[in-house]
Amino acid sequence: MTKVVYEIVEHDGGFAYRMNGAYSETFPTYADAVEAARIVAAEQQIGGDDEEISYQDERGQWHEEYSQGGDRPEAEVVDKTTQQARPF
Repeated sequence: MTKVVYEIVEHDGGFAYRMNGAYSETFPTYADAVEAARIVAAEQQIGGDDEEISYQDERGQWHEEYSQGGDRPEAEVVDKTTQQARPF
C-alpha cells in the first residue's frame, strides 16, 4: 500500500502542509494548517470510481494509467515545525 505524508511546516509567514515538495496555501496559525491537512488526508483515503488518468511527470512527459477507485493510499500528518512530536 502506498503511503502519503502531509508535513506541517512553517511557510511564507505562517504555516502550511507539504507533500512531495508541493505546499498548500499559507494558513495564519499552526492549528489551521493541521486542521486543513487532516481534512485533506481523510479525503485522500476515500475511494471512488475506477477511471483512466493522465498525468505529466517532472520531465514533462505525459502518462496514461488505469486507476482502481478503491485502491487508496494510507495518509499521515507529520509535524516538521519542531523536533518535538505533537498530537494530531
